[in-house]
Amino acid sequence: MQLGADHVVVRVPATSANLGPGFDALGLALALYDELDVRLVASDDVVIEVFGEGAGQVTTDENHLVARALRYTLDAIGIPQAGLRLTCANAIPHGRGLGSSAAAVVAGVVAARAMLADPRVLDPRAVLAIATEFEGHPDNAAPAILGGATVAWSDADGPRAVGLEVDPSIVATVLVPDERLATARARAALPAAVPHEDAAFNAGRSALLVEALARRPELLFDATEDRLHQMYRAPVMAASSELVRALREEGFAATVSGAGPTVLVLTPADDVAALDRVLAELVDGLAGWRALRPGIDTGGARARRVQGAAGMPPPGATIG
Repeated sequence: MQLGADHVVVRVPATSANLGPGFDALGLALALYDELDVRLVASDDVVIEVFGEGAGQVTTDENHLVARALRYTLDAIGIPQAGLRLTCANAIPHGRGLGSSAAAVVAGVVAARAMLADPRVLDPRAVLAIATEFEGHPDNAAPAILGGATVAWSDADGPRAVGLEVDPSIVATVLVPDERLATARARAALPAAVPHEDAAFNAGRSALLVEALARRPELLFDATEDRLHQMYRAPVMAASSELVRALREEGFAATVSGAGPTVLVLTPADDVAALDRVLAELVDGLAGWRALRPGIDTGGARARRVQGAAGMPPPGATIG
């Protein structure tokens, strides 16, 4: 195996997992990006600079998540390494349920892929498998890789994912609090078992959500109902849960984004003005919250060599 480049730039989108009922399966890429400059160097130096989100908080040595994922990937395919220079310009909030750790892992793996003389050696399924090894679940990694909406699952051969259609009229709004929440804490709030009735309810709503996303945005409110995780996590993110409740009382398809505490609202474009009026009452005067409308990313992770390009498959592709 040979390197074809030692210097690449990478862009990876934020993601929102679950989308209400699709626990550990459904995800959506958002047009909010971490951008990275990644360079292998002949010396043993490791120089990592972080700007924007996470600056002054994340480690800047070999334990940085992007560096770990990059090293792991190159080691796995037998590429010798020395030093590393990494510059991260982060826009994805950390610890808010917007896939910042998945984005970091995917960035490292996709950067390694772009450096190969033949990037096809590391196919999309391998990228997803490596990212899932770090993340534990493919629900955030899949949309970060493919863009758009995805459904991810695992079988005997490992993680797989497929892209879903998204109606272009759907608008994503994210309400981001200053407060952070560790994914481990949110997952610890979940019960070991749930009632069969609730599991059946979520299965139906997840199926409906695929149709709502693709062709029937007017069904988003019903399609984003959940009985598997949000009510159990309410005690560890009380403000987010109250905001979801208030928005749903007004008829908007609000959910907790991933493990929280960010709130995701999906609306048809015609309903955005009405949503903004409600947000002006509920959020604008609420200390510690900000509303973003980043758009839905349709390209997924992209890596560009200084002298060329190496992207991932187009939206709608299947991994595995």
